[in-house]
Amino acid sequence: MVVEIDKQSGFCFGVQNAVEIAEKALLKGEKVFSLGPIVHNDKEVDRLSSLGLESIDHEMFRNLKDCKVLIRAHGEPPETYITAEKNNLTIIEATCPIVKRLQSKIRETWIRTKEGDGQVVIFGKPGHAEVVGLLGQINNEGILVSGPDDFGKIDISKPVYLFAQTTMSVKEYSNLIDILCTRMGENGISDPAKKLIINKTICGQVSNREPHLKSFAKKHDTIIFVSGRESSNGKMLYSVCKNVNPDTHFVSSNEELDKTWFIGKNSVGICGATSTPKWLIENIRDIISNI
Repeated sequence: MVVEIDKQSGFCFGVQNAVEIAEKALLKGEKVFSLGPIVHNDKEVDRLSSLGLESIDHEMFRNLKDCKVLIRAHGEPPETYITAEKNNLTIIEATCPIVKRLQSKIRETWIRTKEGDGQVVIFGKPGHAEVVGLLGQINNEGILVSGPDDFGKIDISKPVYLFAQTTMSVKEYSNLIDILCTRMGENGISDPAKKLIINKTICGQVSNREPHLKSFAKKHDTIIFVSGRESSNGKMLYSVCKNVNPDTHFVSSNEELDKTWFIGKNSVGICGATSTPKWLIENIRDIISNI
């Protein structure tokens, strides 16, 4: 049985950068707190925890004083940094550079369009850490939509400045834009392009994985998709594989592997999310190879 790892799977740049920053601080023997799990993967969180990284929630963060706190790749709203300054906390900045640029762009757009009666609309998942950080840049005055059912929040007679959370599906974002343009046309707006300003803010490392994984999933009899259960990116990319190859199985650890999945199979492909560590994918590869 051939077992192949998808070469593009594993941490994206933003997550890899955050993990390396955390490891560098921990190897100095420093006590470091992570504001929220550094990555949506329990196995990687456990590994870093063994090195001394402690995950905390925002309530615990507000009560900390005189210590070091890592801001994970998802980013944080401005109020987090204000609290850190008040409590004499040293921030270890690990926000993904792409998220950081998106935060700045949204804030600049919001400031520029307030006088012109424009609306900042963000396509994203409610409650997701990145979305909380993005909305915080604009005093929570943006409009969050997660699908067409939320379009009632938007006043289509006014200019719409549309952004997307960096890990959203390109296909879903495109569909959302098409529906919004159609509704504008139905409401008498002759040139929707002048009212709808689209910002392409989905990370290329995420969007490029979709077509790549479709090809990868077609190559093999069975696909093992490795991801943390809480990863929105993992759920999205798993569905991409599952739609192409129905014999796709989601696992978060080697304990969830089922030997019956491989009976009579000639090839197995192993892939994962942008939050899945390469060492975990390789560990699962080794176990499957020995079945």
